[in-house]
Amino acid sequence: MTEMIQYSDEKPDLPDASTASQLPAPSGFRLLVALPGVEETTESGLYIPEERRDAESVASIVGCVLTKGPDAYSDESRFPNGAWCEEGDWIVMRAYSGTRLRIHGKEFRIINDDSVEAVVQDPRGIVRA
Repeated sequence: MTEMIQYSDEKPDLPDASTASQLPAPSGFRLLVALPGVEETTESGLYIPEERRDAESVASIVGCVLTKGPDAYSDESRFPNGAWCEEGDWIVMRAYSGTRLRIHGKEFRIINDDSVEAVVQDPRGIVRA
């Protein structure tokens, strides 16, 4: 039986105010997404090595939408019901999607607006199958 990797249920830690200006502003139809931290232990208390946590973070399928580009969800023919998510929402996206970047030790992604698969209330327990 394999242990399930747990994501933190808190909004991802962001760089402090003095470095927050280094966060990129997504252009066009893109979204800036912060990835949650991966817990250091499994539900049963087993320690997860840093290498495994990093690998899980890279393949993460959940994230928190920080900002939307100026054209995100503006095409009414593609999004007739409006935006699929809002800033602050936890989303499910494809593993390895978007452009990965790390700023002050925190992982972020810039993804296309149509890469959002779902909005979830609680990311804990959601893992790749």
